[in-house]
Amino acid sequence: MKIVKYPHPALRAKARPVTAIDADVQKAAAEMLELMYKTEGLGLAAPQVTLDYQMIVMNFVGEADRPDQEVVAINPVIIESRGGTVSDREGCLSFPGLYQNVRRAKTVVAQAYNLKGEKFEMTCHDLAARVWQHEIDHLQGTLFIDKMGTLGLSRSQRDLEKFVADFEKAKKKGDLPPDLEPKM
Repeated sequence: MKIVKYPHPALRAKARPVTAIDADVQKAAAEMLELMYKTEGLGLAAPQVTLDYQMIVMNFVGEADRPDQEVVAINPVIIESRGGTVSDREGCLSFPGLYQNVRRAKTVVAQAYNLKGEKFEMTCHDLAARVWQHEIDHLQGTLFIDKMGTLGLSRSQRDLEKFVADFEKAKKKGDLPPDLEPKM
């Protein structure tokens, strides 16, 4: 399992709902958590590892030795946003090294299922709310670059062009299937 980088088409695909929490889903969740820690992330969505279903993993403190902070969310949704919005620096494991300010809701109420199939609800503020919103966006094919303002996008243009060029090089080298076409 590895994290794909922009502009990999899996990042723009809408993920399908999980209909059964089986051994494959449980194994994928464990591998995603391990990969998230290895890459020093706070969250990871299934499409980022080319899985086409609605699952995200998160640890709001980003520390593997704090499993009490781990969240595996299946078919997650934001059911309420409140407290206004706040702009803060954001990055993404599929855009290594790229950080820009993104405006997000300050507080969200999220709902999802855990690996036991139990529905849960979580109210989060600030960074945790940002992580929920960012990861759920991935499940809809929405990327943090889509949420940047005009200035942030302008400042990121060179980085985005490099991601596209690197993707094209990888395709030509045979590191990616030739039928993968980036969508911008």
